Amino acid sequence: MIKSLPLLDKKVLVPRGKDQAKSFSDLVERYGGIPVEIPLIAFRPIEKNTRLHDCLKTLDTYDWIIFTSNVTVETFFSFFEEGASSRFPKIAVIGKKTAEVLKEKGHQAEFVPSAYVAETFVEEFLPFVECGTRVLLPKGNLAREYIASSLTEAGAAVDEVVIYETYMPEESRVKLAQMLTNDQLDILTFTSPSTVDHLMEVVQDHSLEEQLRNCVIGCIGPITEKKLQDYGLPIHASPEEYTVKEMMKSLITYLEKIGE
Repeated sequence: MIKSLPLLDKKVLVPRGKDQAKSFSDLVERYGGIPVEIPLIAFRPIEKNTRLHDCLKTLDTYDWIIFTSNVTVETFFSFFEEGASSRFPKIAVIGKKTAEVLKEKGHQAEFVPSAYVAETFVEEFLPFVECGTRVLLPKGNLAREYIASSLTEAGAAVDEVVIYETYMPEESRVKLAQMLTNDQLDILTFTSPSTVDHLMEVVQDHSLEEQLRNCVIGCIGPITEKKLQDYGLPIHASPEEYTVKEMMKSLITYLEKIGE
């Protein structure tokens, strides 16, 4: 029974909002765990401004547009009025999920890197870049500069435009503090550096560092891993493929190894 349900009765933090949490929570339940949905990160579109308006108006003048996440795709298309058409440049994405969401919008990704991280994206995308290649990069307010700076260095003309901002919902702060205080979370999962920062804000505000010692920690991607290390937190599971499914498998492997 326990072998077939390796997460039996373990409470697993699902750090995503309601719209994005379902598949994650379903996976936890499939392994016998109890998903605890506390969005550590939420997104809201910025108000349409002159810069964004100009980029949308001149979309057909770009050679490429790069979407780094499904949130970026969803937000970008939300600025188009229903039924409005625009000639899109070639599209590059990071991640299978991003490509899937893009397809739902009626567009096909022409470039998807072999690994879902900015460094791999740049390395594999550079052959498509020539001096003067025009690239549009929609992003969140906390996004890294790596892609833009690397492509600019290679001769591309990159226009970055912030289309959404990242924040932590107040109700998440309250729920997280209560559950950590009462040792009600067994496994913490992190899907981005921002999720780590937001959790640690709550931990530090309520002096809950000691409670984290009892938690198993899993994460996706080297940047998230480094953020955990910066806070001095242990990393028990960090898969080579940066997906939630592989993170859960990695967590299960760790738990079986220590015999819990």
